[in-house]
Amino acid sequence: MRLPSSRIRMPQNILIGCFLIATVLIAGCPNPEIEPPTPPTDNPHRIDFVGSEGPGVGKHIVFLAGDHEYRSEELLPALARIMAKHYGFSTTVLFTLDEEGFIQPGSSNMKGLDVLENADLLVLGLRFQNFPEDEMQHFVDYLDRAGPIVGLRTSTHAFQIPDGPFRKYAWDYEGGEYFKGFGRQVLGETWAGHYGTNHEQSSNVIPIAVDHPIFSGVESIHAVSGGYFANPMPDSVPLAKGVVLDGMTADSPPAMDKEQVPVVWTRTYQGSEGQSGRVFTSTHGASEDLLHPGYRRMLVNATLWAAGMESEIQSDSPISFVGPFHPVTYSFDGYRRCVRPSDMAGWDSPIMNPDHPVTDE
Repeated sequence: MRLPSSRIRMPQNILIGCFLIATVLIAGCPNPEIEPPTPPTDNPHRIDFVGSEGPGVGKHIVFLAGDHEYRSEELLPALARIMAKHYGFSTTVLFTLDEEGFIQPGSSNMKGLDVLENADLLVLGLRFQNFPEDEMQHFVDYLDRAGPIVGLRTSTHAFQIPDGPFRKYAWDYEGGEYFKGFGRQVLGETWAGHYGTNHEQSSNVIPIAVDHPIFSGVESIHAVSGGYFANPMPDSVPLAKGVVLDGMTADSPPAMDKEQVPVVWTRTYQGSEGQSGRVFTSTHGASEDLLHPGYRRMLVNATLWAAGMESEIQSDSPISFVGPFHPVTYSFDGYRRCVRPSDMAGWDSPIMNPDHPVTDE
């Protein structure tokens, strides 16, 4: 129904703004003071960063962010920007979303894995995922061609699939042909338990393969994520062990009841036709760990190594953040609300906007 001509009409830009604010409130965003995110186009799960200069020009890295606790939705886009801006890669990050299109860590709602068809490297931050079968098939196709992989933290237990054609990839699969699933068979270990108390015990990561190019330029590594126990597959090559500390700073005393176990290793796995794919695994990898320059340089170097580009690793290569990086302290359900992947597009947008709350209250 048209308004009478004597009524004052609201300008179109105000109408649009009101509509977007209403949309945010309906979606359950708890803070109406936050500027509503721009509605995404094409695939709402996806953002891309395209580099123009560096050894990675012409190569494509795909990042999958979908863990419940350690904020891979912050760590992976930050690393993707570094690899694109400083090294020239084209990078794509896919996120798990809720029904409204906002990032919901670990929801298993991820679309667009067909991008793996031409990927040169896959970087994982997953936990207990059960992707739709058509999406999971693209992941399996990547494994079948032995695509190289970087797996972080909970990716050792990336999948929790109770039944169906992809059951064997689950972290707890007992079948002898693929015992303990993707984590054990590809990354080298499945979920084997905490080995240090989160938020009370941090770790110093001590290289035991100090001449490996992954540690080029790395002076020290301190990780605030609690330790995991690991006994990697026998064909794995341990690169570093963790010293669990009784405290959250690098100078905290070692925990006397914890021996050193592998926390960083490499290995190779076999594709469906006998191809060989490189793997780098780190059992640390909260978004706050990326703040430590030693951990950040190790990940940059590991990304280059996994892509077969270890000749491009330099001890003083750039590792600076691209755009603002505001990681939150890891916790279950402690993620920033009402963030769309498209909010992190470009080089200068914050990862993530600190004005967004981390709770629903």
